[in-house]
Amino acid sequence: MSLTVWANHELRPGARELFYDSLARLGCRLIQSDKSSRSVLTPGEPDPLLAEADVAYGQPDPAAVMSCPRLKWVSVSTAGYARYDREDFRAAMRGRDAVVTNASQVFANPCAEHVLAMMLGFTRELPKYVLNQAGPRAWDYAEGRYSLGTFTGSTVVVLGYGAIGRRLTEMLAPFRCRVIGVRRTPRGDEGIEMVKEAEVISVLSLADHVVNLLPDAAGTRQFCSHWFFAAMRRGAFFYNVGRGTTVDQDALLAALRGGRLGGAYLDALDPEPLPPAHPLWLEPRCQITPHLAGGHREQDENLARHFLDNLGRFIKGDPLVDRIM
Repeated sequence: MSLTVWANHELRPGARELFYDSLARLGCRLIQSDKSSRSVLTPGEPDPLLAEADVAYGQPDPAAVMSCPRLKWVSVSTAGYARYDREDFRAAMRGRDAVVTNASQVFANPCAEHVLAMMLGFTRELPKYVLNQAGPRAWDYAEGRYSLGTFTGSTVVVLGYGAIGRRLTEMLAPFRCRVIGVRRTPRGDEGIEMVKEAEVISVLSLADHVVNLLPDAAGTRQFCSHWFFAAMRRGAFFYNVGRGTTVDQDALLAALRGGRLGGAYLDALDPEPLPPAHPLWLEPRCQITPHLAGGHREQDENLARHFLDNLGRFIKGDPLVDRIM
């Protein structure tokens, strides 16, 4: 099968050669869009060359995809796919029997590791002591030794239970944590306790840690709002590695300042970049990283391998990994 692959995700050196050479060995024609970007978060611009492709890789413009009947597979280079999660787009893909995949497996492990690191950091008060070493260098043995918590046996509520949530659950197993997943509609095969999004208030008061992995969608925007934080157990910790739009940041700031929460970790914010003068930067109980939880040194190589593995499956007619439509 001779395929034309269009791409608008520009891979880093090394991964780029792996991608190009592998496509050549498979006899595929590659169209690298002149509107390519190295950022997987950058929306794609319309490109007339997309009409020549059988397969699109990266972040193709959704409207352009719908207008290209030749496309049979869209491989999104991110775990999130909000811009494609529309009924008109889904209907267009169903209408031509096309497949859409994402790259959840590439980002699940680093995101889960990032969250686990912050959980342990908060429990053991490590952010406080990093600041202490950079500042007063106080030796508060008597107070500090008896204020630290332990993580084993904690209850963790995970909003948006998908690939990252599953990997995090695996990592939490040695700590004997109780994990409660939250999904719009639980499937029944998750292997842990599950509740519907509409019933999340029934489990928030149980949690020592609440991990938000929700995507940006009409039903998730501002999901974590005043009522949400008010329902959380006092002193619990909140983590956002989903999308910034899912959190009411004013409500979160109020919950932190009022002592409702023990702390918050934010990797996804609204807007991004978060302005330097934003009060969340100055809130001592809030830790922020610039949307890098899914990042890792081998990211582009793993993205290339993930696509190429799926391409082999596509050529053979086998089921694709990380299929979302």
